[in-house]
Order: sequence, then structure tokens, then C-alpha cells
Amino acid sequence: MMEEVFKKLQTLQDILSDRIILEHDIQEIPKVLSTQEELLARLKKSFIDKNQDYEKAKAAEREYRNLLMDAEHSRERAEKTMDAISTQREYEALDKEIRDASEKEQQYRKDLQREERLLSDLDEQLQQSAALIAQQEQELEERRSGIKAEVTEKHVLVEQLIIKEKNLTPGLDGDILFKFERIIRNKGGKGIVGIKGGVCMGCHMILPVQFANEVRLGEKIVFCPYCSRILFYEESEQGAEDFFNAEDAGSLSDLDDMDDEEYDMDEEEEEEKVNIDYDE
Repeated sequence: MMEEVFKKLQTLQDILSDRIILEHDIQEIPKVLSTQEELLARLKKSFIDKNQDYEKAKAAEREYRNLLMDAEHSRERAEKTMDAISTQREYEALDKEIRDASEKEQQYRKDLQREERLLSDLDEQLQQSAALIAQQEQELEERRSGIKAEVTEKHVLVEQLIIKEKNLTPGLDGDILFKFERIIRNKGGKGIVGIKGGVCMGCHMILPVQFANEVRLGEKIVFCPYCSRILFYEESEQGAEDFFNAEDAGSLSDLDDMDDEEYDMDEEEEEEKVNIDYDE
């Protein structure tokens, strides 16, 4: 009877391992989408910032253009008045006005050219950013559709595995099954292992002789006192004689009394459980 139980647990181990991996994938897959969404949000924020810089440069360009026009008009008016002056003092004052207007005109022209170059650069950057945002939005939408299909497919596989679990678990102790799944989650998919030559094949620790004898008898489910995995007996290559070499193993007196609490996983070591509502 116990041999049949061990066979069921070994089969169940593969099913549970596959289900746990699928559940982990279902949780992790959307995180890729989240990364793309964050990238798109940063691109849009950068676009908004660049657009604000563009509007500021555009306003500055208009201002310098108006100042340049005023300086040009001031210089032209002074030049037209030059023919009507009659005294040296008027000439000097008008000449100074023309020079000042010309200097301002040159400076405003330089400032205007600078703002025009800045506007051109910002406009090019905005066009590139807009194109990149459109590309990212398209890729994101395609990724959303792909992820939805992928997650749906994995949910179907999980449901199929749950049905297989239900077909295997009748007759198995519920507490053992609960503990067994926790062990698989925390031990890399291995919840039941053999012992060979008095050694646990899960953690490779030498077991006490009396404890190993108990596993060999196969009258009940026994957990490894070191790694908490369920143990079953396997013949070693050297045979049963080496398996019971008392010099290489301790005894049950080397171990503390074990109860259910000893087989529970430490909360700090337990990985984050996957909670999925399969009715959805």
C-alpha cells in the first residue's frame, strides 16, 4: 500500500512542480508589460518637457523678432532725419542714436538666430519623440494582446493539472498533501526523494541507522529531519549491507523529537505564494 502511495506522490510531484512554474509565470509575465508601460510614461513626460521648452523658445523668438524690427525702424528713422539737421550738436546726437540702434539691431539679430536654431533642434527632437511614442504604443498594444493570450493558455494548462491532481489525491492524507506542496515550492520542485546507502538524495546528509531502517520498512510516510522531504527506500549500488553500516550513520538519539512543526517551512525561507482565482 505504501509503495502505491509513494508512486502517487512521485507522479503528483511532477504535476505540482509544473503547476507552480505555470502559476509563477502567470504572475511574472505582466511585469514585462509594466516595464514597457513605465518606459512609455517616461517618453511621454520627456515629450511634454520638450514641448514646454519649444513653446518658451518660440515666445523668445517672437520677442527678439519684434525687438529687431523696432531697432531697424529706429535706425531708419534716424537715418532719414540726418539730412534735415543743421547743427553739429544735432548731428552728434543723431549719429549716436543711429549707432545705438545699429548695435541693438545686431544683438537682436544674433539672439533671434540663436532662438531659431534652438527651435529647429527642439522641433526635430519633438518629431523623433512623437515617432518613438507611437512605436512604443503600438508595441505595447501588441504585447498586451500577446500576454493576454499567453496567460489564458497557461490558465488552461493549470486547470488541466488541477484535474490530474484531483485524480491522484483521493486516499492521500490532506495534511501530508499540504505539507508536500509547501516542500516542493521551497525545495526546487523536489518533495519526495530516495535514500541510498543511508544518505538522503535530497540534502545528501547521512541519516541515523534506526531512522533509515524505518524508511526501508516503508510502513508510513517519513520526512527527512534535515531537508523535510518525504523519503522512500532505494537499493544502493553496494547493496543493503552497506546501507546499514552503523559506523557511517548516527542514531535516532542524535535527533530531536520531530512533530509537525519541525516540517513546516520557516516563513523567512518560504517563497511568495501564488494566489490565483481559477473561477475567473
